[in-house]
Amino acid sequence: MKQTKVPDHPDAKSPAGAEIRFIMDGPTGNMIHSTVPPGQINRATRHETVYEFWHVLEGKGQIWRSDGVNESVVDLESGVSIDIQAGTAFQYRNTGGAPLMFICISMPPWPGDTEATFVEGPWQPTI
Repeated sequence: MKQTKVPDHPDAKSPAGAEIRFIMDGPTGNMIHSTVPPGQINRATRHETVYEFWHVLEGKGQIWRSDGVNESVVDLESGVSIDIQAGTAFQYRNTGGAPLMFICISMPPWPGDTEATFVEGPWQPTI
């Protein structure tokens, strides 16, 4: 059995540009805490093999997702949960004055940064 606490300082940056803190991992998936500073627009990416579930803890933002057939922009705020299926292009940004923070669960476990391919998104990245 494991028990962890969110680290005080980021462990890494995601390929898209968010600060990440590793929380939990196991044979079927892993979980991170992500932080996007105010005004930051992350790079648009597509994951090849992993599915992600996000749950927003604090802040305000937006996420664009496109699976090649359907496309949408969803407002991100406390309590909102979204999924990102493998092969879906996505880009997200902080639209508020405070950090955007969310929990992200990846299944299967994140295999490494080569999983993410950069794609064209609707917004110009700031990083």
